[in-house]
Parts: sequence; structure tokens; C-alpha cells
Amino acid sequence: MNQQTIISFIMLFTTTLSVANVSISLKEKDALIDLFHSTKGQNWNTPWDLDAPVDTWKGVELHEGRVVGINLFRNNLEGVLPESLGKLRHLTHLNLAFNNITGVLPKDIVKLKNLKVLRLEMNRIKGGLPSGIGELQELRVLSMFNNFLSGSIPPTFGNLVNLRELNLSSNNLKGIIPESIGNLTKLEALGLFENNLEGSIPEEIGNLRELRELVLANNQLGGDIPSEFGQLASLKILQIQNNRFNSYKGLREMNTKQFLVFDTDDSTLNPGFNELQLQRTRMADTKFEDVDDNE
Repeated sequence: MNQQTIISFIMLFTTTLSVANVSISLKEKDALIDLFHSTKGQNWNTPWDLDAPVDTWKGVELHEGRVVGINLFRNNLEGVLPESLGKLRHLTHLNLAFNNITGVLPKDIVKLKNLKVLRLEMNRIKGGLPSGIGELQELRVLSMFNNFLSGSIPPTFGNLVNLRELNLSSNNLKGIIPESIGNLTKLEALGLFENNLEGSIPEEIGNLRELRELVLANNQLGGDIPSEFGQLASLKILQIQNNRFNSYKGLREMNTKQFLVFDTDDSTLNPGFNELQLQRTRMADTKFEDVDDNE
């Protein structure tokens, strides 16, 4: 065997070893298989071929042999999410929206510390939001509208300081909006429409200077509109109708020219918004088609 042949053999062996090293771990592959079986993968619109390489499975994104993304939007998933989902520690994007997922959120979902996008909207998930959800501090998007979530909004939501979009509309949530919501200073869209929330809107909401959409309609919120609403200079969409507010004085602190959508039960404000009323849309935030996020 000449020197050139030996060098070629070594290069081939090194390349083969390198490919082997980036293969998905058995633990992560098993977690994906658990997801497949627990959501009736054989009935998915596009099922996985479990005998084929993982990188050929629909919606699975790998990076250096790690599962970093799962996008099974509108793929006819039916059943519960397995606890083993929490083993996908490198996952950054999880989009299982517009399916028929039931049961409660796996408690180990809070172990996905690298998660940036969590989309579970338009499913049938029940139960409470885990108190440990504040551990997911890389989250940019958390969307779970149109499910059957119950219980209160955990104060630990205030730890999600990188959050840009939070949509929990059309659920069965109750209790107050926690003051810690004011910690989410990067938030651009907040949707809590159609729940059973009560109490006053916390004045800390005035800290959300980047907020463009605020949808709190169809709850049981009361008290006065905080004067701190006047600090929300970026706000374009405000919907707070069908609540039990005592006073709307705080809205008069706002610039009436900033809005594209404005809905309130206070008819005395209408003259200031007549031009806007002609362009008004209704509750668009909870019924939109999902998009693929790449934050």
C-alpha cells in the first residue's frame, strides 16, 4: 500500500467517524418516537418513517446531531404530549399548533431551557400553566390561544424577560393579571382576550414601552384604567371591551392618533376615534393562521 493510498484511507476513516459523531443520540431519538406514538403518528398528514434517518422526518431540524426544531403545524396530531419531550434539551423551536393535542402540558417542558418559540395554539390542551415556566428565559414567543387552559397566570411569567409575543387568549384562565407582567419590557404583543380574568389591570403594564398590541377584551377586569397607559406610545391595537371597568380616565392620557384598532365600552371616547372606527377590525389576534418563526 503506497503512501497516497494510506493518506486517502485515513481521510475516509476520519470523515466516516465525523459523520458518526453527529448522529442523533438515542435519548433524543427515543423522545421523538414517543411523540410520534403518543400523538398517533400513523394518522398524521405526513407521518414519519421510523426506519429512515431522523433528518428525513418532516418538521425535524437537526444541528450538529441535536434536535433544535420541531414544526408539525397542522399535521393532524391527536393525543397527549409525552414527558420525554423534556429530554430534547437543545430544542429552540417547537411548533405543534393547529392540531388536536389533548391532556395537560408535560411537567418537564420547563426543562427546555434553550426554547425560543413555543406554539401550541388551536389545540385542546387543558390544565394549568406550570409555575416553573419562568425558567424558560430564552423564550421569544409563547402562544397557546384557543385551548382549555385553566387556573391563574403564574407570577413567574415575569421572568420571561426576552418575550416578544404572549398570547393566551380564548382559554379558561382566571385570577388577576400579575404585576410581574411589567418585567416583560421587550413584549410587543399581549393577548389575554376571552378568559375569566378579574381585578384591575396592573399599573406596571406602563413599563411595556415596545407593546404594539394589547387585547384584554371579554374578561371580568375591573377598577380604573391605569394612567400609565399613557406611556404605551408604541401601541397600535387596543381592545378592552366587555369588561367591568369603573373608569376609562386613563385612556385620555393616550395619543388618539396612534391607533389602528381601538375598542372600548366607553361611548364618550368615540368622538375622538371616529376616523379610526371606520378602519376598525375585530379580534383578529386570536384567529390568525400560524406562521413559522425564526427568532
